[in-house]
Amino acid sequence: MAALCSPQSFLLQHPLHPSPKTPSFLPHKQPPRPKPSTVSCTAVRPPPVSISVANDRIFNFAAGPATLPESVILKAQAELYNYRGSGMSIMEMSHRGKEFDAVIKKAESDLRRLLAIPDDDYAVLFLQGGATTQFAAVPLNLCAPGDAVDYVVTGSWGDKAFKEAQKFCKANLIWSGKSDKYTKIPSFEGLEQNPNAKYLHICANETIHGVEFKNYPTPSNKDAVLVADMSSNFCSKPVDVSKFGVIYAGAQKNVGPSGVTIVIVRKDLIGNAQPITSVMLDYKIHADSASLYNTPPCFAIYICGLVFEDLLEQGGLAEVEKNNTKKAGILYDAIDGSNGFYVCPVEKSVRSLMNVPFTLQKSDLEKKFIEEAAKEGMIQLKGHRSVGGVRASIYNAMPLAGVEKLVAFMKDFQARHP
Repeated sequence: MAALCSPQSFLLQHPLHPSPKTPSFLPHKQPPRPKPSTVSCTAVRPPPVSISVANDRIFNFAAGPATLPESVILKAQAELYNYRGSGMSIMEMSHRGKEFDAVIKKAESDLRRLLAIPDDDYAVLFLQGGATTQFAAVPLNLCAPGDAVDYVVTGSWGDKAFKEAQKFCKANLIWSGKSDKYTKIPSFEGLEQNPNAKYLHICANETIHGVEFKNYPTPSNKDAVLVADMSSNFCSKPVDVSKFGVIYAGAQKNVGPSGVTIVIVRKDLIGNAQPITSVMLDYKIHADSASLYNTPPCFAIYICGLVFEDLLEQGGLAEVEKNNTKKAGILYDAIDGSNGFYVCPVEKSVRSLMNVPFTLQKSDLEKKFIEEAAKEGMIQLKGHRSVGGVRASIYNAMPLAGVEKLVAFMKDFQARHP
């Protein structure tokens, strides 16, 4: 930096002085050259970061991007300027440098511990494009254009996945909850699966409608695999990964910021992509490159790694599930105990632990409810634009205190609007 600001620099030797343009008919005179001056530049470092819990944090019930663990945010803040003595920020370093190599490897290792992902049988990929990109990547990697695949549609995201798959294979809609406004999940025994389907696709938790699979169907074709979009309940509870051929999830609900998509894929399914598959959608390209075929979303992966550490420190996903069950139970009990003032339309046996949609008996009060809640420090409670109403997303990082405050507000609001 000193060299750039030295007395020998070009700008100091050739200063720019705006002056009236000299008419062409007058003799041109150079302005006197100013005497060189000594300039010193000193890099100003910010004061050391003081890590303390802020008292002005709100409770963010957004469906995604969503609330993150406060400890993770504070740790990222402390490491942002100079990452662990490297002399640079995590946002500046090369994705092929030793520092980031350690970051992504540890993130994968910790995720494998959390979900007990077998090293020999499954690849873990950190990709981009959101779960929506996987709507195309899954059929492109798992089947040929003429192959049949089955889709169970329990909400808007499952429906989008089905429609995208129709472009690349013979996708069959074997069940849809649309006629019931996506409030239930079918009995697995009643599903009429195609015996030749290459895979069966589900959305494990529907973010918009608040419907969640509590267990999972088995493909009728013994050679088929189960594929699940787990974006909004990823790492919220233990999952037997061996039951799935592919699990994919956008990170911005439960495990990180927006920008990274995690794909867990059985290794024997890799390497058979359709010829038209873009390199950025080909699982083999990314598996062979250890998720570094091109520049990955480094900062987002780093945050995911911190979240995985936090989940392990909590005791793993079994403990996380206990916390989530408690939070959801408190909120659903408040809704069901309101004598109809609040109504959750979802069948009780499949209510989501992550996304709780509800309406007010007097629908004209919903806007006021959301506005008053925001004034009390509880934001993003408005239901998805396609369904309206109210929705509280209570992901892993939503503290129990946030749910308790919401429930207290709900009871007070009801008392004030008999």
